[in-house]
Amino acid sequence: MTVQLKFVDAGDLYLSWRWEHEPDRPRAQVVPRELLQPVLDEWAAAVPSPLPGESADGALRRSLTHGPLVDHARELDLATRVYRALFPQPLAVEFNSWLEQGIRPHLRVQPSPSTALVPWEALRVDEGERAVHSLDISVLPPATVGNAPGRRVTAFDPQGTVVGVLDPKVPGFADASGLGSVLGRVTPELATLASGFAPGGVRRDDIDRDHLERALATAARFLYVGHVTTGGHGLGARMHLSCTADTTGRAAPLGAHRPLAAADIVLGHRPGPVRPWRFPNRVALVACESGGDLRFAEPSGLVTAMVHGGAEHVTATRWTLPTDEGLTRLVPGFPSTPVLAPTVLAIDAAHRAPDPVTALNDWQRAAATRWEETGDLTCSPIVWAAFTTTWAPAPRSWDR
Repeated sequence: MTVQLKFVDAGDLYLSWRWEHEPDRPRAQVVPRELLQPVLDEWAAAVPSPLPGESADGALRRSLTHGPLVDHARELDLATRVYRALFPQPLAVEFNSWLEQGIRPHLRVQPSPSTALVPWEALRVDEGERAVHSLDISVLPPATVGNAPGRRVTAFDPQGTVVGVLDPKVPGFADASGLGSVLGRVTPELATLASGFAPGGVRRDDIDRDHLERALATAARFLYVGHVTTGGHGLGARMHLSCTADTTGRAAPLGAHRPLAAADIVLGHRPGPVRPWRFPNRVALVACESGGDLRFAEPSGLVTAMVHGGAEHVTATRWTLPTDEGLTRLVPGFPSTPVLAPTVLAIDAAHRAPDPVTALNDWQRAAATRWEETGDLTCSPIVWAAFTTTWAPAPRSWDR
């Protein structure tokens, strides 16, 4: 059973939900802004994405050094209060009726800009239980995106080519710089995974936008592990490949490098007619705020661009994703255990599965259980709760 839950910012927070098998029975609720905003502000101050006027490094230090997401007791309390402030209790009662019948519902959430950072999977509904323990959860794109005229979802071929771009070298940026390596030391498991991709390997310096566009045209899946930076609007979101400054595109160069903007993907990066990129059915972006579309009132950004280009499942992150180096350097007592490489392996495994949404949630369920029971810092929600999958099946046909 699947329910669509939609949020709208209009002074107060308006929410509505309807079960897909009962489209003629919508429900609605209003949450007064003064009751909600303090806990949303508290959550925004907990995650490592920059607050207004804050640098990326400052945000990481704030969140990782003394933030609640790396403090077991404080995180349990905050996740519980976010749930109580935000989640409609009548819908929770409806969920319980299905769970009592042995049915795990699928919650498809369409956040508003003010709720974009809320990790629906990690909301703590009871002692020892997160929302993801009882539900499958995905992001519902706006109808103007999923049902856009002319959108064609690319068919998924389980045996097809996987394009993997893992930690590409960005021209003009050394490993220790802001756009340097995100993976650091490559584990043997990650090296083995990368060897099966097209192109293979990690930290390559020859993957530019022309190479990537050609490779994606016939691919079944795409996995990107690297840097994404956000702009003042959704189409300004940028991926950082090995593109030099003289590459054509719509983003301004950063020294010797020109980023690939969401606008390049939607409109084409070459001068002349509009030529949108084609994307495979499944896309995974292990990169900071790669799902930043949700923060903007207009439906635009990297996820939207890839859905428009044919992707059905796009896994991305809500907030800045800390690296292993950042976790061990800034989190007191953090073990010297790789976190990012196992995360990449889990995301890739989810996209190999028949249902990427359920598979990703299974990984999150396991991490949530370990965090609840042990407080193991490697299972902090700061990593696993950052990820969510936008599911955008083929547009419906209304001409039957």
